[in-house]
Amino acid sequence: MEELIRAGKVKVNGALAQVGMRVQPGDVIRVGRRQVTVRDNSGQQPRIIAYHKPEGEIVSHDDPQGRPSVFAKLPPMRRGKWLAVGRLDYNTSGLLIFTTSGELCNRLMHPRYEVEREYAVRIIGKLSEEQFKQLKKGVRLEDGMARFDLLEERGGRGLNHWYRVVLREGRNRIVRRMFDAIGFRVSRLMRVRFGIVSLPFGLRRGAWRELDETQTATILQWSTTLVNPAQPPAARKDRPSSSAGRARARTPDRQRRPSRAM
Repeated sequence: MEELIRAGKVKVNGALAQVGMRVQPGDVIRVGRRQVTVRDNSGQQPRIIAYHKPEGEIVSHDDPQGRPSVFAKLPPMRRGKWLAVGRLDYNTSGLLIFTTSGELCNRLMHPRYEVEREYAVRIIGKLSEEQFKQLKKGVRLEDGMARFDLLEERGGRGLNHWYRVVLREGRNRIVRRMFDAIGFRVSRLMRVRFGIVSLPFGLRRGAWRELDETQTATILQWSTTLVNPAQPPAARKDRPSSSAGRARARTPDRQRRPSRAM
């Protein structure tokens, strides 16, 4: 678009556009023969849905291998498109959040805000006390150190053992790679929470549920309280602790947040 503006091919209200200029509702933008009017969406909430991704689906619109896409299961849109808040790999199941708001999507995914992700992990074998400490202190991966903020044993049967883990980043396959780094193979991985949104109880695999206005407002308000942990304490905003939504909160000690929205 910047190249078109510099070439003098974009006009706003009949005048040549300038790189960096702002537009407002009602402005008419013309690019060649195409003309659009800027709409006022300031009072309209974005849509947010929670999707229970099964294993065997990709988080992409196109796949050369022709594998099933999560986007094929989502409700159709007249305008705009669904944006995925983060990804889950082909063999991982659980919560995926979709929204129509690019701003919200970018804020929740940006590494500097360190939004919590919670997973249920099944491995073949059982962690020793030393391995527990290692995963919480940090393990070295090919793209840097990684650690769990929370790691809890959740029982098991036979060779399989379940663990609950919480971390604050979304590097590709990071949970699997962390267990691989200490010699364990993850046999099942399921995301159960992203920030204050948890996988809705009873939502079957391959199904979605749209958040209501109250839940959406709670998430939007919470997203504005996210701060960069590198900022000095005086520069940070207070985080709300009021309850909103229907379900209980699960709050690790390091992050204060309102009750989950779903």
